[in-house]
Amino acid sequence: MALTKKDWKELFIGIGFLLPNILGFLAFTVIPLVMSIYMAFTDWNLEMHNYFRSEPISFVWFDNFVKLFSDPDFPQYFGNTFFMMIGIPFGVAGSLVAALLLNMDFVKGDNRKRLTVTMILTAVMVCCFGLLAVLGLGGTGMTILMVSLVGGVLILGSIGGKTVYRTLFYFPYFTAGVATYILWKKLYSPENGPINNALRPLLDALTPVAILISPACEAIGIGLLVVVGLFYLCMVRRKLRLWRDGESGSVSIWLGMILSSLPLIFAWWWVSPTWLHIAGKEEALSLLSRNANWVLLLMLIFLGIGWGRFLYNFFFVGRKYTCIIDRGIGDSTIVDGSAMVLNMALVGLCCVFWILPEMAAAEEGLTPPNWTSDYYWAKPALLIMGFWGAIGSNNMLLYLAGLSGVPQELYEAADIDGATPWQRFWNITWPQLSNVTFFIMIMAVIGGLQGGFDMARVMTDGGPAGSTTTLAYYIYTQGFGTGRLGYASAVSWLLFLMVFIVTMFNWKFGNRYTNE
Repeated sequence: MALTKKDWKELFIGIGFLLPNILGFLAFTVIPLVMSIYMAFTDWNLEMHNYFRSEPISFVWFDNFVKLFSDPDFPQYFGNTFFMMIGIPFGVAGSLVAALLLNMDFVKGDNRKRLTVTMILTAVMVCCFGLLAVLGLGGTGMTILMVSLVGGVLILGSIGGKTVYRTLFYFPYFTAGVATYILWKKLYSPENGPINNALRPLLDALTPVAILISPACEAIGIGLLVVVGLFYLCMVRRKLRLWRDGESGSVSIWLGMILSSLPLIFAWWWVSPTWLHIAGKEEALSLLSRNANWVLLLMLIFLGIGWGRFLYNFFFVGRKYTCIIDRGIGDSTIVDGSAMVLNMALVGLCCVFWILPEMAAAEEGLTPPNWTSDYYWAKPALLIMGFWGAIGSNNMLLYLAGLSGVPQELYEAADIDGATPWQRFWNITWPQLSNVTFFIMIMAVIGGLQGGFDMARVMTDGGPAGSTTTLAYYIYTQGFGTGRLGYASAVSWLLFLMVFIVTMFNWKFGNRYTNE
């Protein structure tokens, strides 16, 4: 059917309205995308190809990618990117807890007025007590300001209820990222930052305690390793039960076993033992190596029990019900991955107890860390800041929206059956929020792979010694710091490939986990 003059007129009018958006999309998305593909296979370098030098740009094909994988610093930056993603499960859990608390109605029923007055008076009392304590300890002006802000939030929330709390929780999210990072950089200042000023008297008081428990620190560390191993065996038992009942496929159980075993493997690797040291023919390589014998023994025992039980059931006992091989892979990724992160944290705490005697025996005793200027504390400092930001972010709003959609009839039925609060959450709230969690996890993983640039640029400049340089910041330094646009484009496309693969994996298997 031929278009009439009126149809053509309406078509041109519609294109005219869309033209600014189309031109912007072409200028700022399509053309740069095509140019980056072209640059990834060339030796484009601003030091050689600029207004003052007319050297031709030549195709190098895959040389940039070969140089990328042969770069000795690339594995560190690659590992930094994934290390910074360790905070994702904690951030999601913090958002969920905040949403659950803000969704509760604490003041309802006949005693509403009395309970409201009690909450306000309690908040005022806590605020005043905090200010008196800070003033008595000689806190700085910034510390007093922070305590006053926390007290003000508590009082305003008690007066206005959960609506005010929701607003105050989300309010920092409106703050520009750079301003937030500058604030946290001041908070992390080793000399006069509020965090270290608050930690310094506390650590001074804890130094005698640390010296007192120093003889038991090795036993405490070994006890934490035992907890890690027992938790690992519990995860193995859970995975075998799911596999036996047909709720987890073969691929899923193997993936879950590998993820669950990683903390135990890294626990031995982190103490840097060698077989010569284990045999007693070599001196210790580090402060942690003195515990290498215990670590090796415990990890081998737990790994042997876990994998022995798994292989015995997998090859000899068999299963009651069959299913497709990749069923439950979302459970392996989310649940077993989160358990892996928790066990990693316990292993790190174990290492802290092992070096605690040396720290307490120092002349100055226990001292606050240097945070962003320390190689080992820089990444944890950024993780703590990221956790703070994640609690009141869009994730909290998404969970609040999801909680408002949970049918109340389910809770009423659970109350009739005598369900506990934990049973209500695990069997009703959590399954009903699976779609929200799925979306949050996908966006968090994408943001984790692409993130890290703004924090590193403002707070650490990628240091110290590259400890906070992620792939995003590496692209910036190579493209705009050294001018190697071709090499930076190759890194960008590698990052895009990683994001695409992880997203497709989450979309395929995470969506199935949501439906299950």
